[in-house]
Parts: sequence; C-alpha cells; structure tokens
Amino acid sequence: MFSLFIALVSLFDFSSEIMRDAGPFVVVLGVAQDGGVPHAGCASECCREAWTNSALRRRVSCLAIVDPKTSERWMIDATPDFPAQLRALDEIAPIKNQPALTGIFLTHGHIGHYTGLMHLGREVIGARDVPVYAMPRMMEFLSISGPWDQLVRLRNIILQPLHDGVAVKLNERISVQPFLVPHRDEYSETVGFRISGPQRAVIFIPDIDKWEKWTIRIEDVLSKVDRAYLDGTFYADGEVTGRAMSEIPHPFIVESMQRFSTLPKVEKEKIRFIHLNHTNPALRDDSEAARRIKDAGFDIAKEGERFEL
Repeated sequence: MFSLFIALVSLFDFSSEIMRDAGPFVVVLGVAQDGGVPHAGCASECCREAWTNSALRRRVSCLAIVDPKTSERWMIDATPDFPAQLRALDEIAPIKNQPALTGIFLTHGHIGHYTGLMHLGREVIGARDVPVYAMPRMMEFLSISGPWDQLVRLRNIILQPLHDGVAVKLNERISVQPFLVPHRDEYSETVGFRISGPQRAVIFIPDIDKWEKWTIRIEDVLSKVDRAYLDGTFYADGEVTGRAMSEIPHPFIVESMQRFSTLPKVEKEKIRFIHLNHTNPALRDDSEAARRIKDAGFDIAKEGERFEL
C-alpha cells in the first residue's frame, strides 16, 4: 500500500512537472454576444430550448491566456459570466489562490466586456490589486463612474494603461498588443488584441462595426497570425426583429465569408467566428448556417478550445 502511495505521489509530481514545462496557450471561455445564451427576456425559439437544456447555453465571449510554466493566468474581458468562466479556468489551469488572475485586459465599455469586474469587489471575492489593463477612456470611465470607482479606491483592481499599437510584455514568453478598431464608442475606445507567444500569435476582435470602416486591412492582420477570433455577432441581415440592425453594426458572417472567399485555404482555416448573438443560427452545430461556414473553410469558436502559443 505504501509503495502504491509513493507511486501515486511520483506520478502527480511528474504530471506537475509536465505542466510546468508546457507551452503557453489561449483558451476560449465564452463565445456569445454580451447577453449570452439564452438571452434575458427571450422566449423565441433560439432561446426556448436553452432555458431547459444546459447543453445549448453559451457564455459571453472571453479568452484566457495561460502560462503553465509560471502559473500565470490572464483574462481578456470580464464578462457577466465571470464566475463560471473563472471556475472553468480553475479546472483548466488550477491555481491555489483566488482569484489568481495575473491580470485582465478589457476591449471596451459595453456591458458584456467589463461588468464581470464587480465580482472582484468587497461583495464577492474582495480581491487585492488585480491588474486591469485598459485604454485611456476606459480607465477614466472606471475611475470616475460608480460603482467601478470603488474597485479602484479599495484597490480591488489596479488600473494599468494601454496604448494603441504598444505591446505589453507579460513575461519572457508572452506579449499582448492592443489595436484600435471602429465601434460604437459611447464610453470608451474599442480595441482588439494580438497575443504573441514563443512560436505563434492570435488576434481577438470580438466587436467591430464593419471591416470596411477600419483603416487597416483585416487580411494584412490575418497574414501575420496563426489564429483569428473574429466578430461573428450576426449571421445575416434581418436576423434581429423589431429594431434596425444599422443601430448595432457588425460585419455579418455572410459578409465576412464573401470578403475572405478568395483567401488561400490556409488563411481561411485561421478564422474562428466568436461573439455570436443569441439569434445567430450558427450557434447550433446542426444548423445550415454552421454547415455553410465550415464548408466555406472557416469555423466557429467553441468553449474550451485551446490554441498553443
């Protein structure tokens, strides 16, 4: 019995050593638009089954960056699903302390991308000095607007400035670079992020108005990375009823597929559509929309998928 115990301990130590030697990676913690799936107040078919079938529920779009060697973990965006996403991260890359986040990077000031910060406050975790990286307007918004300013005053979070095009070196193996994109910037700028590791790089653009409004060609950005998580909020025009979709501009997936249709196969395979609205039929793996996306050479982000850096 004692020899079995020693063997199990040795195996655990060996597994831990393997984890420490593993390379950094990005993991998807959520794929849905700000309201998640099912959506509040939605009784339509797109949500009806998800209310009763947990397998159809989707968390709000979020990535995590993990470096097993240094036991460091970062989140990109703090969503309304922060509790479940932190728990998922704990299962993927366990750390003893809580919240054990080396930092949080914010894309912008819409509710699906920063309101999860509330869980770091005194009412929940009561975190201490969690670095939150944000652009200038986003930093100002958090500093002067209640209840977020309390997180700053109580030092639950420590705001760290981001600047367009300036990379933040996370450690010897990983860096994160923000870049401005056009979006509805009522409260803050909007950025995407380039995440660079020892061997590969990823971009994350969950929100942008239209590719044509950007002064940078998305194709040029794609050519310099190995994986691209791109805004796939809506599949096609007319998807949302009762309001003008021009009020909530995003590149429809059908538009993106048309734009990228002449790209080489290897470039198309980099693209994963993310930030899907509850109305987006591509959320269902068995839908015609999902089939068309995959037949065209692209794919849809899945919760839990990893990409080695």
